[in-house]
Amino acid sequence: MAGEISILGLLIEASFVVQLVMLILLAMSVMSWSMIFSRRKALSEAVVDAKKFEDKFWSGIDLSKLYQEVSARSSNNGLEALFKAGFKEFARLHKSNSRQSAAVMEGTQRAMRVGLSREVERLEMHLPFLATVGSISPYIGLFGTVWGIMNSFIALGAVEQATLAMVAPGIAEALIATAIGLFAAIPAVIAYNKFSHQVEMLESSYANFVEEFANILHRQAVSNTGDAA
Repeated sequence: MAGEISILGLLIEASFVVQLVMLILLAMSVMSWSMIFSRRKALSEAVVDAKKFEDKFWSGIDLSKLYQEVSARSSNNGLEALFKAGFKEFARLHKSNSRQSAAVMEGTQRAMRVGLSREVERLEMHLPFLATVGSISPYIGLFGTVWGIMNSFIALGAVEQATLAMVAPGIAEALIATAIGLFAAIPAVIAYNKFSHQVEMLESSYANFVEEFANILHRQAVSNTGDAA
């Protein structure tokens, strides 16, 4: 049908600046979706791994045996990494400061706090990018819209008699930039909020484990100090 406006046609005939804005937004959208799937998988695995390790830890298994099992793995994440860091530092300090339980526990807790910080940093990977996409995509799209509408009105001022058919394509192509900006921003914002909540829950779970594990090691250190006396 003659005079029919198609989205593909508008994209092809859009000005260079508007096309560049659309390409940037599409690239940001593809990258954010890739990171969304990656973070979703990583955080889901972190929740499952934390539950498995807590079940094994509280099953009554000997801590030395559990440490050997954890150390035998090539890499450790989550609660395993915290347990390994804490128990390794505790064993090292306790061997050289068997009569100073306070110094032993201070070093052990410091090692676990460092491990906790690293684990939270690992969980938060890519979240700043999602936050950036969610916050700036609408503005980039708005820039393309303003630029396209401005060009439409400039072209409109160059003719003596303006019609809707003359101005409509330019305004339509400009509004597409805003639509693409929202398409990129909305999923990124939703994913960022969801993942941030999951990270907060995992961080709280990790912190609770660190405190409980530190209490167990403290009782063991005090007991060994009493026996040595």
